[in-house]
Amino acid sequence: MKHGKQDRKPLIGVTMGDPAGVGPELCLRMLLDPRLRSSCVPVVFGDRDILTRVAKRLRWNRPDRVLALSDWETGVSLETPGVIDCGETERLKIKPGVVQAACGRAACVYIRAAVRAALAGRIRGIATAPIHKKAFLNAGIPFTGHTELLANLTVSKRFCMMMASEKIIVSLVTAHRRLAAIAGMLTKERVSDSIALTAEILRQLGRKNPRIGVCGLNPHAGEQGILGSEEIEIIVPAIESARSRRILAQGPLAPDTAFLPARLKSFDAYVAMYHDQGLIPFKMLSFETGVNITLGLPIARTSVDHGTAFDIAWKGIASPESLVQSVLWAKRIAEAR
Repeated sequence: MKHGKQDRKPLIGVTMGDPAGVGPELCLRMLLDPRLRSSCVPVVFGDRDILTRVAKRLRWNRPDRVLALSDWETGVSLETPGVIDCGETERLKIKPGVVQAACGRAACVYIRAAVRAALAGRIRGIATAPIHKKAFLNAGIPFTGHTELLANLTVSKRFCMMMASEKIIVSLVTAHRRLAAIAGMLTKERVSDSIALTAEILRQLGRKNPRIGVCGLNPHAGEQGILGSEEIEIIVPAIESARSRRILAQGPLAPDTAFLPARLKSFDAYVAMYHDQGLIPFKMLSFETGVNITLGLPIARTSVDHGTAFDIAWKGIASPESLVQSVLWAKRIAEAR
């Protein structure tokens, strides 16, 4: 019996992240994970020399299949797990565990190459290893993280960051922003978009009528305006707008009790107003298995839920579990669309 194109395992691009962080070793271990080899074809967009240096240092096997980015972009394909070598000229100067502009530039090159491949339909989705924001800044890259860069590269106007695991799902109205700026960034439209994008992805993943808990911004959700007016002026109107579109949104929830065990059973997902409001409970429950998902993009994109971990970079002790889960979620989202 002949197998058609639809029977082929989907290609999922994996960007190597900051070369000085744990990304290279996570990619080396991820390529060998049997859960991925049985379900998809992970393809690392990174740097062969860096991966070779890390493998040699740790006495691990080097990747079996390596293809130059120039060959990949002229149509040469990968049918087995491998590496697309993006070949950065400054790679030999890179030191593990140190913030370097060269690493910020390299990480951006990997992301751009993977996005081009996804938009062209050559890979089904993207999972990203961690980048370092200071390295981006030092390299002159005008974005605070993956989410903003990916939105720019895909010309996406409505987007937000979601953290997902089997235990808890949390979307963020604002992500990597100064706490002092959060209240001024909240608008009815921004909160409404986050609720709608969350409901949309949950429906795609098979939850017909997802229940979404929406957090307030202030202590006790503003205490009817006594502790802040954002709930009355912004969050409640956004929830009402979501309900008018038949989205089961509830709130504003008092943030200090929204994530209690009994409450977790009441909702399929939460929408939090800012980074730590949603990420503290999420990481307490799902630090090693959690996945970062960017909603609103024309491509499936996931990421690990941790940083570059410079203190343990290139030592072979970082867990690849979050990256493996990111690849599995990217495949799941791509196939659900």
